[in-house]
Amino acid sequence: MKNEKNKNKKDISRRSFLKTVGVGSAITATTLVGCKPDNTVSAEGGAIGEVPTDQMTYRINPHTGDKVSLLGYGCMRWPLRTNSKGEEEVDQDTVNELVDYAIAHGVNYFDTAPVYVRGWSEAATGKALSRHPRDKYFIATKASNMRGDNTFATGVAMYKKSMEDLQVDYLDYYLLHNIGRSKEDFHSRFIDNGLLEYLLKEREAGRIRNLGWSFHGVVEVFDYILAQNIKWDFCQIQLNYQDWKYATGMNVNAEYLNAELVKRNIPAIIMEPLLGGRLARVPVQAFNMMKEIHPDHTPAQWAFRYAGTPDNVLSVLSGMVYMEHLQENIRTYAPLVPLNEKEYETLEQVTDILVNSNYIQCTECQYCMPCPYGLDIPGVFGHYNRIVSAGYRLKSSKDEKYKEARRAFLVGYDRSVPKLRQASHCIGCDICKPLCPQRINIPSEMRRIDAYTEQLKQSLDF
Repeated sequence: MKNEKNKNKKDISRRSFLKTVGVGSAITATTLVGCKPDNTVSAEGGAIGEVPTDQMTYRINPHTGDKVSLLGYGCMRWPLRTNSKGEEEVDQDTVNELVDYAIAHGVNYFDTAPVYVRGWSEAATGKALSRHPRDKYFIATKASNMRGDNTFATGVAMYKKSMEDLQVDYLDYYLLHNIGRSKEDFHSRFIDNGLLEYLLKEREAGRIRNLGWSFHGVVEVFDYILAQNIKWDFCQIQLNYQDWKYATGMNVNAEYLNAELVKRNIPAIIMEPLLGGRLARVPVQAFNMMKEIHPDHTPAQWAFRYAGTPDNVLSVLSGMVYMEHLQENIRTYAPLVPLNEKEYETLEQVTDILVNSNYIQCTECQYCMPCPYGLDIPGVFGHYNRIVSAGYRLKSSKDEKYKEARRAFLVGYDRSVPKLRQASHCIGCDICKPLCPQRINIPSEMRRIDAYTEQLKQSLDF
């Protein structure tokens, strides 16, 4: 019965998706104004044209009337630098520059959390945003009580610390963070300790303007939370063209999640539109399909247009570390051109290629970090996935261009991940496994990558 229920939920057709993807809720200005002449380089190195300052697409929050930029700034990956003491810290000057540029070009939704960037994100985001009028931005942060201490006092202290670090006296959007593992987890973190009751009162008092939750988990918990007698103002879900019907691990197909939110008039905030960057570096075969329709479009532009097309999507988050990425994403949403039927069909074909590849479904979210043994888990997976997307994943020592592909993997591995932080040093302690929102069996995948690496080093047959 359970399998049949899940099957029915996954069988919602693409045409039912298309019914929700009009542009009626999009509000755009009319004049194209370029900024500096050097703002014309895409993240893929191609020309993208002028970056407009007043063409951003906005969506209206049906509950508050907020006019929210379709492009949201995800503050999970702020750039770092080494200070005079040899210690890593957030590069605040670069953060300020990125935030200033984003606001000047119409971006007004900024998403952070107490656990992002080793706990530094909220303070860095607050410093950058506090230099602007409070009515120029919406700030979203989270109740990130995911690491064992679920007491009421800890939850309240985290909430108040967020406002202190962000330098605000109210929060526009506040989320129960990473909900969905189990009903027991939801109750222990927010119900049994009285924390949700407190947050609801904070909403009544106006210190929380919108209360929602971010979802990673199983369908039964998603349904359970929606069935509660709680008015949810929004929900953050993982949505991209691969996860629409082929969500991995314990995530749920975005097709189902989105449809349930539409039924209840709950706006969606979208995370992982690029699946941790994997949809920005698709295999060559997939990229060629895209270029047949849009020769000048990057894979990232395709993915962002897909994520932003449904009407109920309030904002699509992107963790933009580099100015080029910020500029390209602004260009994509200024204004948004919704996908058409032919483009959806192309992305279905691209998805068929992706789900039959050797990708590890890591979004490089850093939730597994720090590793107690010093491994760079996202770095290892990221390098492996880049090799897969470039078509360099070898199946045999007799493969064409074996030497070239072997060198690309081994040399690139040492350059991107220090030897002491590579997969060979994983001891399988399993500490990282419950922290992964994608439910990746991290130790198992590390062993697989290490075995593959050893085969290449020793030139063994596969």
